[in-house]
Amino acid sequence: MDRATAAVLAGDLDALREIYASDVVATTPDEGELHGIDRFIKWNQAFVGSFSDRQYISMKEHETADCAIDEGEFVGTHTQPLEMPDGQAIPPTGRQVRMRAADVATVRDGRIVRHDFYFDQLDMLVQLGLLEVPTGISTT
Repeated sequence: MDRATAAVLAGDLDALREIYASDVVATTPDEGELHGIDRFIKWNQAFVGSFSDRQYISMKEHETADCAIDEGEFVGTHTQPLEMPDGQAIPPTGRQVRMRAADVATVRDGRIVRHDFYFDQLDMLVQLGLLEVPTGISTT
């Protein structure tokens, strides 16, 4: 999983094509189920590419022969437009986000064949200053 995370953060498309199966299936909170490496890379570039000085701070990891689970925080500054599933884009806010995230990857024959991502979109929008936190609610 560390290799995949490093490739994602670096935007290393060649490494992603080596790590992921060509017919990978990924699930995301914002776009649902994505089919194929090209679609996965497009989603990844649109999301991760919107943030500069990005990093992933891993808090818990668990790996077996065919499964990797990671929990941590994605940190980055929103410096590029963030493309939304409907084609609209959120202009750069210049704000830093720190989003808790978890993901589960299934591996077969040395490549990731399924990757499920989990993160709180509402928390991200609040941190970007696009939504207000209701009174009495904590986002941390």
